[in-house]
Amino acid sequence: MSKNTVSASLVAVALVLWLGSGYLPQTQAAAAKPSDVTGTAFDVAEARTDTRVRVAVIASESRTRQLVLRGKTESKRMVDVKAEIAGSVVARPVERGTQVAKGDLLCEVAVDDREVALQEAQAALQTAQIEHQGSLKLKKQGLLSDVAIASSDARQEAARAHVHRQELNLARTSIVAPFAGVVEELHMNIGDYAMPGASCATLIDLDPMLIVAQVTETEVDNLVPNQSVSGQTSTGRRVSGLVSFVGKQSDAMTRTYPVEITVENSDYSLRSGLTVSLRVGVDTVLAHRVAPSLLTLNDAGQMGLRIVNSSNRVEFKVVEIHED
Repeated sequence: MSKNTVSASLVAVALVLWLGSGYLPQTQAAAAKPSDVTGTAFDVAEARTDTRVRVAVIASESRTRQLVLRGKTESKRMVDVKAEIAGSVVARPVERGTQVAKGDLLCEVAVDDREVALQEAQAALQTAQIEHQGSLKLKKQGLLSDVAIASSDARQEAARAHVHRQELNLARTSIVAPFAGVVEELHMNIGDYAMPGASCATLIDLDPMLIVAQVTETEVDNLVPNQSVSGQTSTGRRVSGLVSFVGKQSDAMTRTYPVEITVENSDYSLRSGLTVSLRVGVDTVLAHRVAPSLLTLNDAGQMGLRIVNSSNRVEFKVVEIHED
């Protein structure tokens, strides 16, 4: 037998003995003390303790549920005040932004011969009245028929109507404000020639002011006329008013209903076109005030709180955010 073969055999035997010496004691140890392993697992289970949590009792409180709407201020009415007769504009005493009362002069058209025409119509009426009185005296004497008396009365009434027409034409030379408001635009200057239907000025009515908003179909039944509403404009001004209109027909695209709130604005300080955030109290509910940091999500993605039940077990309860 060669020297190399002997050396390899010795190494193989040594390796087998070494591996066997490591395996046998471990197996014997495991077989000899099965109770020790069982005892160790039991000790671990015994050592496990329940997790302690800190709790606080929170009492519910009565809160008014607020319906939040977004709207904008809008003038109650806006009118282009127009001329009714033709003529040259000889006066325009207002400027843009001028506050006017009902009946204040906005533009004045030249009188021309309208005053003379009125005097002529008044003289014709006076003549017709005298003739009619004479006809009545002749009728008493039996000298005039009923037909002649009727004709005389008709001429008198026609003369009276002509006077009234000339009075209206003379009055129309003054284009006045139909209601109290603010002059927003001017369309005529002194020297312009006004035609019937031409605009003199645009007048807007700011008192009361309207706040126009849209409400969803799920919330529209919570609004009724004369319901109190409060809000705040984009400029920080607080406003309050009453619901004056709730629409019956929804918008075909948004499926929302129009709502109007009337707000007092006697000093004209509230401008038209401002964005307003509105709050309407609709009903009263019981709610708990909690810190936002306590809110969490369950496996389904629902927002809620962890509470402790009567068995001192932690449970997850889905909640509805009432107010933030």
